[in-house]
Amino acid sequence: MNTWGNKSKARITAVAIGALALSGCSTAFDTTQQTKPLIGPPVTDNVTPYTVCLTTLERRPVNSRPTFAIGQIVDKTGKNAYDDVNNSTELSQGVSEMVISAFFKTGQVNLTERLDPRIALAEQQLVQQNLIQTPVGQADVAPAHFLVLGALTELNYNIMSGGNRLYVAGVGGSRRFAVINVGIDLRLVDMRTLGTVYVTSLQKQIVGQEYEAGIFRFFGDQFVEFDSGRVGKEPLQLGVRSVVEMAAYQILTEGLGLPAKPHEGCTPGGDYPQQEDPSET
Repeated sequence: MNTWGNKSKARITAVAIGALALSGCSTAFDTTQQTKPLIGPPVTDNVTPYTVCLTTLERRPVNSRPTFAIGQIVDKTGKNAYDDVNNSTELSQGVSEMVISAFFKTGQVNLTERLDPRIALAEQQLVQQNLIQTPVGQADVAPAHFLVLGALTELNYNIMSGGNRLYVAGVGGSRRFAVINVGIDLRLVDMRTLGTVYVTSLQKQIVGQEYEAGIFRFFGDQFVEFDSGRVGKEPLQLGVRSVVEMAAYQILTEGLGLPAKPHEGCTPGGDYPQQEDPSET
């Protein structure tokens, strides 16, 4: 009689019964009732480590601010994501909107709409055709002093990757990591001459790491394994917004020479900027 084998099967059966018992303690699912969605953390401002560089720029009177128009900042990396559930681009297609947000955060420029004037132009056409009897007034579009153009130009995979794995007597763990990068090139165009007055080219590395621990044992002729792990990845689109905000800061301070308060970390390389203490503002 195989006593060890019988004991092993009994242990496995007990574990299975225990798991079923725990599942029975969960709330019964009622198909006739509305399901309350799971609610995660509250809404927050969409900031990066470089937002502080934009918000600490010295404020200027409205009448002396240059007026900026933002053009199409497109994804020219040509990288697409293919998997079982989607077929889309890897990088955000809303970079122009990120650039608009970055310049608005500075309080240093006036923004005039050139990215999507279709509704405004259609409104004026309706006025000219007397289809709007009470227009808000004569159109007086603000001229742009400068135009910002450019593109996402780099998405490089596997700049570096590696890991470690060690198991001894069925107990151990592993670690893996990978580094990629994104790059952006923006230029500032003087609308009077169409001359390019400043160019910035920036890149940021994006890191990810994965940890895993596991135990596996044979109970007689049965193999039982338990694994636990954690994956942490820097958000790719956060990296895109970070290079956008640093580029906006450079355009204003280096390109136009606008005054800026000295702030550690607001230049490429080095450490991240120190966040401001709200009690000191």
